[in-house]
Parts: sequence; structure tokens; C-alpha cells
Amino acid sequence: MYDFTVSRFIRLVLLLLAFGAMASPALAAKAKVKAVQAMGQTILVMPLADGVGLNDAAESLKQRANTLNFKLVGELPLSEQVAAMTGKPQKRITIYQFCDPMTAKEMVSANIVFAAFLPCRIALVEDQDGKGKLVMMGLDSLIKAAKLSPKLKPLAVDIRNKLMDIMAAGANGDL
Repeated sequence: MYDFTVSRFIRLVLLLLAFGAMASPALAAKAKVKAVQAMGQTILVMPLADGVGLNDAAESLKQRANTLNFKLVGELPLSEQVAAMTGKPQKRITIYQFCDPMTAKEMVSANIVFAAFLPCRIALVEDQDGKGKLVMMGLDSLIKAAKLSPKLKPLAVDIRNKLMDIMAAGANGDL
């Protein structure tokens, strides 16, 4: 079903937890990341910790992003739109779009194709059991495939680390 080996999965999880630990050891220790392959991309799925509500997770995402100087440039409440169109309540699906404008400008200036990956997205999704999960595209394969210059690679790694920190804060309800 998924296109990944167990050893690759374990390496990825350990790498993500290690980077998370560098950004915030307490958050990384509590975060549970699952990496899956979907449509040729690594997708990171992080369940909300027990006792963390969807609204708490959303607030924590925004606050941590602000602390890390990431701008919330978009919030797409898809489930609200579907509910308005169907007249029926929906499980929550909200996509948050974050951006570090200065780094984004440098990446796009170096190669216009990076504009297709902007802004960075983290989705807050309520599953069929009513449990919240945060979902984001894994950036490691993109960073590796892009063959970034020595100037841009550390910027991309920093973006990845900060996004993981934002996800962990949201999953754990840390304000």
C-alpha cells in the first residue's frame, strides 16, 4: 500500500525527532510522527496528544509560528465551506498556510519553481473517529532533490525544522 521500507521509515522518524529535539526537546519528546508515502511524496501525520482539542491545536500552531517569525498568510476552513454548501455538519478540515517571507523570496529568486511550494501548509484534520491530526508534506525529499546551493540549503533545513516545531506545538497544545 505505502511505498517505503521499514528501515527508511525508522530513519526518517528518528531524523525528524532529532531535528524536533534541536528545536524544542520537550515538544519532540511528546510528538508522535508517522511518515507515509502518498503520490510520490513523504507526508507527515502527527496526532493530537490526549486532551488537546482542535481549537487548542489551531491556536498553538498560530502562536508558535508567530514566535518563530513565520507569518500566517492563509487559513482555509474547508469543512466550513462544505458545511455551507451541503447544509450538513462536517468533520474539521482547516489548512493553515505559513511563510517566512525573506527566505521564500530568496528561494524563488534562486529558482522560480520554488514558488509552487509556497506557502508551507499544515492541515488540521478531524478523522472519522473525531480525533485530530496535523498533516504536512515532508520536506526532506524536496530539500535533497532540489540540490540547493550552500547558501540556500541551511535556509531550507531551518524552514523544515521550524515547521516541525510548529506542528509539535499544535499537536501538544503548547502555547
